[in-house]
Amino acid sequence: MSRFIADTKKYWNYTVYSAKSQLKTEVANSYLNWLWWILEPFCFMLIYAFIFGYMLDRKELYYNIYIFLGLAIWDFFNRCIKSSVRMVKRNKPIVSKVYLPKHTLIMSDMMVNGFKMLICLIIVFGMMIFYRVPVDWHLIFMVPILAVSILFTFGCCCILLHLGVFIDDMANVINIVLRFVFYLTGIFYSIEAILPQPYATILLKGNPLAMLINALRQCMLYERMPDWPLLLVWFVISLLLAAFGVWNIYRNENTYVKVI
Repeated sequence: MSRFIADTKKYWNYTVYSAKSQLKTEVANSYLNWLWWILEPFCFMLIYAFIFGYMLDRKELYYNIYIFLGLAIWDFFNRCIKSSVRMVKRNKPIVSKVYLPKHTLIMSDMMVNGFKMLICLIIVFGMMIFYRVPVDWHLIFMVPILAVSILFTFGCCCILLHLGVFIDDMANVINIVLRFVFYLTGIFYSIEAILPQPYATILLKGNPLAMLINALRQCMLYERMPDWPLLLVWFVISLLLAAFGVWNIYRNENTYVKVI
């Protein structure tokens, strides 16, 4: 842990600089520049709202915001996971020439995707004002929920970074798994409304993304408290995943250069 903290502080400036550079590169040759970070999730929200809200007649309250919150958390997780699998190989020119703690590559990528998620959340607040969603003190619970989401994503990314170095087909496997998990996460529907008990409860407790998205919707849209015991359980699991992932990277990082 002490080494992780020391390396994070030492390479923090590089991590931030790398994230800024990646954001600038993404929009360098685009006519709309940074507006795509707003338009892309907003357009997906409109598509899902039309298909599931209008054509399939979903009845969840504040359905447009309901979908947008789910997409914000899912897109952050999805992009980070996909990127982490090829993280070392994609940065071969850097890691093969100079020493760089590999977890800083993940942190830099998470900053990029976290910035995009922040833009989505700002849009959500704007939509809440437009639709006159009642807001009270339950809104502060979004902070620990987002913190657990970030920690869980970081832990998964660390583990997949290691596996991606040694297993070439891991990226293809992850794409299939993510597609399956997407439909089990309740992005555009309420799990409790679709599935009978006890299957709905099992899915909400066993799928951390479904739990986090549901908890975020509860505190932001419906003035309810999250399931604190369940959130604590997944915080501990996320912490263990992150600790194991970082330890495993440190133990094997000298081998990565030889493999790639």
